[in-house]
Amino acid sequence: MEKVQAIIRSKEKPRADQEEKLKSFFKNEKSLDLDLRWSKDESISDGFVLTIGSKTYKWTKASRLEDLARSIENIDTDSSNYLSLLTDKLKEFRPRTKGEEIGRVLSIGDGIAKLTGLESASYGEIVVFETGVKGMVLDLKKDYLGCIIFGEDKDISEGSQVFRTKKTAGIPVGPDLLGRVVNPLGEPIDGQGKISPIAYYKIEKEAPEIIDRQSVYRPLETGILAIDSMFPIGKGQRELIIGDRQTGKTAIALDTILKQKDEDLICIYAAIGQKASSLALLVENLKKKNAFDNCIVVAATAADSAAFQYIAPYSATAIGEYFMDQGKDVLIIYDDLSKHAVAYRSISLLLERSPGREAYPGDVFYLHSRLLERSAQLSEKLGGGSITSLPIVETQAGDISAYIPTNIISITDGQIFLESDLFFAGQRPAINVGLSVSRVGGAAQTKAIKKAAASLRLSLAQYREMEIFTQFASDLDENTKRQLVYGSGLMEILKQNQFSPLKHYEEVIILVVALAKLLIDLDKKKIKETLKNIISHIESEDPALIEEIERTKDLTDASREKIISLAQAYLDSSK
Repeated sequence: MEKVQAIIRSKEKPRADQEEKLKSFFKNEKSLDLDLRWSKDESISDGFVLTIGSKTYKWTKASRLEDLARSIENIDTDSSNYLSLLTDKLKEFRPRTKGEEIGRVLSIGDGIAKLTGLESASYGEIVVFETGVKGMVLDLKKDYLGCIIFGEDKDISEGSQVFRTKKTAGIPVGPDLLGRVVNPLGEPIDGQGKISPIAYYKIEKEAPEIIDRQSVYRPLETGILAIDSMFPIGKGQRELIIGDRQTGKTAIALDTILKQKDEDLICIYAAIGQKASSLALLVENLKKKNAFDNCIVVAATAADSAAFQYIAPYSATAIGEYFMDQGKDVLIIYDDLSKHAVAYRSISLLLERSPGREAYPGDVFYLHSRLLERSAQLSEKLGGGSITSLPIVETQAGDISAYIPTNIISITDGQIFLESDLFFAGQRPAINVGLSVSRVGGAAQTKAIKKAAASLRLSLAQYREMEIFTQFASDLDENTKRQLVYGSGLMEILKQNQFSPLKHYEEVIILVVALAKLLIDLDKKKIKETLKNIISHIESEDPALIEEIERTKDLTDASREKIISLAQAYLDSSK
């Protein structure tokens, strides 16, 4: 039997008979032949601590009380035979003789710590430093572990102790999170008091299997005419919002949240690397519009560490999965995944991983695929809940062929591309109809919108082609001029102010009236006002028609004719 060196720390040196008893115990129980060395430790007054290699065994009053508390913590205090159960547990109680791994910090800096001594720690496990700060194992090397730190590392130094928790990273979840702003650890940062969780969900979880899903078939209306009519989003879908800086990406996400305020849908906004002032303004706008009660904000701002920014979208998804498991529908907005990738790149380079294209590590595709694949429409057997994702990605000079944009385009079910030129020309939302697409398509549209918008994309495509062609022509025939006026009018109809999502029946009326070419002779500046008046006219003249469209979500030929007739009557009367 190999002799193993062990250090025993206590206030008083153990007697010879005590040492022999200890050696005998480890020889019989652990098959270890101990070579005991005593080290005086004034802080241990009521027992001793034994260190063998990387493992530590505690025989102190405090450790025994911890073991006792752990042994009785699962007893139901409301049980009628609580005292009997407690008595049985106390009779069965034996202090642990299992070694506890205690690691040491080899080096620390830039929110990264290298640890030694935690030989059994696993990837993604939470560790706790002696200062109380938590970290997560993210790199397993032969000689050390790489760990990211959640919080301040100024009080952690080389040689500081680190303890295993044997738990993977998770977040407390529950209905109390609604209407709150939390950090990626689930801690409230809005000054509104504590949150009482009812469960603990892992932030990293395997996506639902194919057999656990069903096809995306229910529409998630954004209230934005251009999106609902041409690039519909369904519950359980992943639709990318992509464009340059300051082109209205967050505005689309915000309007989508506003549209859901009267729906039975929970919205989660994951702010990754955003300015704290911008986030505060977003929350304030949602509160002003009474749309924050069914929202949760998970915030890792620009002032937070790369570690917080890295786990923020996973934490938001774990919260969403809790509600999805209750059979509810959830919308998650990741704003934005470009900054998330940059945070992960920073962590990876500090962990000395090999850089690849644009200095990103080789697993950056997996970083986002394992996140977005967790969005799904669950089968009815599993409750029929869903998570719909709207990831946001920022491009540079409209380049959608860059590394991160192409990665995420290949993972998602379509993209809404916002173009700078359109934005600065006053076309807002600045959606490029040619480069935007929804791979779910009509399956996520109501029958009414599908019928009303049938020829919209074709008409806009013809207009864009004709507009380019006519730049080189000086003399245009009357038919071409009329087509250009019609296309220009359609573009005007698709303009929409922020914080003004449309109702379902309003979108149907606008599309029917516009595609029937009733507004072709109107001055372009008067189109929006005229449409508003037409909707008000139909609301007052035939409320039963509105009720039918909203109830059935369908558009019959008779209903279409009624809308056209009422709109024409209004136009004739206003001349």
